[in-house]
Amino acid sequence: MRQGIRYAMPSSTGAHNTSARIDEQLEWGTVAKKQVWQRIVKDKIAHQARVLSVRAREEGASRLEDIVDEVRSGDSTHREAHAAHIYFRSLFGSDFTRDDETPINAALNYGYALFLSSVNREIVSRGYLTQEGIFHHNEFNQFNLSCDFMEPFRPIVDRIVFDSVEGDFTKDDKLVLVDMFNQAIPYRGGAYRVSSVVSQYVKDCLDALSRRLSVDAIEPFDVV
Repeated sequence: MRQGIRYAMPSSTGAHNTSARIDEQLEWGTVAKKQVWQRIVKDKIAHQARVLSVRAREEGASRLEDIVDEVRSGDSTHREAHAAHIYFRSLFGSDFTRDDETPINAALNYGYALFLSSVNREIVSRGYLTQEGIFHHNEFNQFNLSCDFMEPFRPIVDRIVFDSVEGDFTKDDKLVLVDMFNQAIPYRGGAYRVSSVVSQYVKDCLDALSRRLSVDAIEPFDVV
């Protein structure tokens, strides 16, 4: 183990109880789903504000910090979308949009896909369905729940892309993004690898949805 970096233990139950977990998942209540989604959105926007703050985008950071407190159950007032509009333009420039075919967007998409894969593995290893989301409900998306849970981790990708990608999106840039799971971030009073934080955050969200854990007890983490 690297000195100062902690590693979370993997799930000991594996997926031998998949049928029970799926039954449990299909019984998740609407209130629990809305509360967990509210927490996920608040975490995501707080992390976006944190990235802006440490990369000298103080005005945007301040606006996002205010938006965090405006997120309601189920994000009924669409604060996530509003925050994203402010965030990307603050970080990458006023002309930036996520729809353009640019090296920045290629890098972001690559990093997000890596997180999606990581979250997929965690959900499946714990016996749940990735298709059955709490907010995302696209019938053609096999990873709705994974798309839900990965949201607070996106700003890690954004930070790395902002720091690393200049000009074309290169093989070296891809390697930097692949290695982000080995980076240490503040969590539970220490420094944990990103891969370990993904595992524990997914577990906390699943436990909150199944009422084994209060939503407020989902452990927060930092992204820098």
